[in-house]
Amino acid sequence: MSLRSRRFAAVLVSGALLAGAVPAAASAVSTITISGATGSAPLVALLAKKYVKLKPGKVRFKLAQGGGEVGVQDAAAGRVTIGNASRDPRPSDPAGLVFYPIAKDFFCFDTNPANPLPNLTQAQAIAIWTGAVRDWSDVPGSSVSGPIDLIGRTSASSLPPLVQSLLLGGKSISSLASLKPSDGLVEQAVSTDKNAIGFNSGWYASQKNVHAVAYEGVACNLQGAKSGQYPGVRNYYEVTRGNATGAAGAFIKWIQKSPAARPIVASHWIPLG
Repeated sequence: MSLRSRRFAAVLVSGALLAGAVPAAASAVSTITISGATGSAPLVALLAKKYVKLKPGKVRFKLAQGGGEVGVQDAAAGRVTIGNASRDPRPSDPAGLVFYPIAKDFFCFDTNPANPLPNLTQAQAIAIWTGAVRDWSDVPGSSVSGPIDLIGRTSASSLPPLVQSLLLGGKSISSLASLKPSDGLVEQAVSTDKNAIGFNSGWYASQKNVHAVAYEGVACNLQGAKSGQYPGVRNYYEVTRGNATGAAGAFIKWIQKSPAARPIVASHWIPLG
């Protein structure tokens, strides 16, 4: 886990303690349970922490991850109040789900800092991720040689299909890839292996212990994503079974409409229009 990830965990614990510090005689506290996308988890945790401070003694959160597909299924089954989703609704999703957009995010190919690859064309990215090119010595701009270690995500994540459709021209990721259950574990694997390349949401790819690779000459960062030049951009949603009501509805409305929420979103993500 990176230093910034450890700091994020500390923030989350602080928020949980703050939320739990309610006198026994106080009125009932609403508990919002959330699971799902690891990519949007840092954003939702920061928003939840701010919301708790604005409504002391009124609401608390229980946050889990698991992957975007897990969040959708947990919301559909009623296992959580809200599911974090990092892809658009699909016709195959369980009936009755409502997707509330909260932000846009970008995702990057990332390499180890020992191999600060300056750029990948689509053709080069396809060759690497389909396994057609297996050694870094065959990749222009590489600072290392030796086998290319592919680090991907499991099927619990919504990210692999988006990488394939938006960055790999519809090509499938090679079965040679080592699959991780979270963005944080991809970041960790890439940061400790000079021959690794992975893909990650913007928060994790922006960490100092990995290097975000430009794509088709466009930097993979917030500026490139906001400009519309960088193609690897996706939507983040809060998902509920039926229309969001009560505490969950109030929280989602606050994310979408409050001036207090917008700076949090804008710090690392793209706010709604």
